[in-house]
Amino acid sequence: MQSISRGFSFLQQAWQMALKDRDLLKPSFYSLIAGFVVTIVGVVPLAAAAILVGGDSSFGQGLMVVVGALLLFAHYIVAYVFSGMTAYLIYGYIAEGDGRMDKAWGRVRAEFWNIAGLAAASMLVSLIARRLRGGGRSGAGASLLGGSLGGLLEAVWTEASFLILPAMMIEDTNLATGIKRTTQIAKGNLLLIGVGAVGVRWITGLIGFVLGVAGLALGLGVGYGLVSALGTATGAHIVSIGLGALIFFAIVIAANFIGSYTMTAYHTCLFLWARDVEKARAHGQSAPVAAPAPLAAALA
Repeated sequence: MQSISRGFSFLQQAWQMALKDRDLLKPSFYSLIAGFVVTIVGVVPLAAAAILVGGDSSFGQGLMVVVGALLLFAHYIVAYVFSGMTAYLIYGYIAEGDGRMDKAWGRVRAEFWNIAGLAAASMLVSLIARRLRGGGRSGAGASLLGGSLGGLLEAVWTEASFLILPAMMIEDTNLATGIKRTTQIAKGNLLLIGVGAVGVRWITGLIGFVLGVAGLALGLGVGYGLVSALGTATGAHIVSIGLGALIFFAIVIAANFIGSYTMTAYHTCLFLWARDVEKARAHGQSAPVAAPAPLAAALA
């Protein structure tokens, strides 16, 4: 229960920081727009491959896997570019009191190929996890084991990537060094302290669930209300369903926006804390090292 309380406290602190410097929120907003565009553009070749080649043949299935993998890769690129910007802006705000967009864009350009490498690695992990989940045709036991292994692999890599990204952006390192830095942080047990003590993932998941249910209820309510008011004509049905769906997806997008910024802020603060602890240990300092202000307030 204390973990959830601390997670909610960090959420408040992170958003107070964002309200003081609105630039911190811009990349998360840009990410939603870019992700939507990538989805719309990517669906076209995916649908074309399914229609022209067909999904029954081995070649058709292989082509759809390749197109789907490229679409997944594009989504990871978008997510990591803008999450990396957020991480660098938060670093600038904590270190200098101002997160500057021009510096964040410059760092993203400098680190783009490393970000692309991280996206490729995440795509590969995701495909392997899906393969494990779908590879249980030999029996229920194998299916359960494959699903568990796939879920574990994806969860571990997702947590690692949240820290690899700020390592690359803040310390100007390549992907291999970013993975090495994250491994060092894990060996120092700081991940266990931060992740176990502050339930940010629980809070963002709860917010996503509550807003999703609320959006569904509101969308259905508005749609049903409009049908009742406008009648049962085809045009009325189209308008009602369209407006209801728009309300639902708008609320879901808002939930994703909140979760994206909050999770990036949390892992950036956690990485900065780990880095400060490492520096203190290297200089023989035994006194506790304070975490960045938003995380310190949550742990207080």
